[in-house]
Amino acid sequence: MNRPPYIAPGDKIALAAPARKVTREELAPAIRLFQSWGLDVELPPHLFDADNQFAGDDETRARLMQQLLDDSDVKAIVCARGGYGTVRIIDRLDFTQFQAKPKWIVGYSDVTVLHSHIHQNCHIETLHGVMPINVPEDAWRKAYPATETLRKALFGEPLAHSCPAHSLNRGGEAEGVLVGGNLSMLYSLCGSKSGIDTRGKILFIEDLDEYLYHIDRMMMNLKRNGMLSGLAGLVVGQLSDMHDNTIPFGREAEEIVFDCIKEYDYPVCFNFPSGHNGSNNHALILGRQVCLTVGTSTSLKWET
Repeated sequence: MNRPPYIAPGDKIALAAPARKVTREELAPAIRLFQSWGLDVELPPHLFDADNQFAGDDETRARLMQQLLDDSDVKAIVCARGGYGTVRIIDRLDFTQFQAKPKWIVGYSDVTVLHSHIHQNCHIETLHGVMPINVPEDAWRKAYPATETLRKALFGEPLAHSCPAHSLNRGGEAEGVLVGGNLSMLYSLCGSKSGIDTRGKILFIEDLDEYLYHIDRMMMNLKRNGMLSGLAGLVVGQLSDMHDNTIPFGREAEEIVFDCIKEYDYPVCFNFPSGHNGSNNHALILGRQVCLTVGTSTSLKWET
């Protein structure tokens, strides 16, 4: 895997909106945060366009992303927010210049489309991390886990996370390239050229606001596509705000995931502090070799 250059004070980063619309006011805390890191923050034209729920129509959002991918002065593209929409523009993008001069792509949730497509087709590391829409107002003067781990990852500082044990964890140690992101997005990409090959890798999944039977459907789809059987390990992040039907499904989200992978023998960690959990959304370097240790606690440590 290729690694984009780490950023440094004075570098230019750009905010992008490949999915849902966003306002200047919503981005103000993140802009102040990035400037406090010594970065030059670019707000490109049409960033604040609106087309119903989208940040402009597909053509506008694709053109903006293409300009940022091709701009050699931009050292990182930070996606402003998720929602839905990146999959509508992914096939319009040309990654030729991006592959020649890689830069960090940052985001989570809907941005999983970019993470997966770039991993599978460009073989370049990306950053699963907090987006500007989620940056707390006082983040410029207070070190939240989400923003501090993002800063460490972008600036090339050592990155390692840990979390307490979970009753469904399966112990062990594994090494492999970390891939994944939002479960709903991974499910939707199956069978496309943006779908990821998970064999021999450590898969990370997380999700928000889904019905329990949807979690089961998506996990079964990943299983039937061979995405769970050949893993080196599995890291399950936050599965938050789940819903049930009048007739209960009968299992919690974590139990549904465990049921789908119980026949395998690789280490599994649940309730890892990444995903839709606000200021505690720890940054993950996707596409890089990582060591997963699951025991009395769980640790995830990246190669430098």
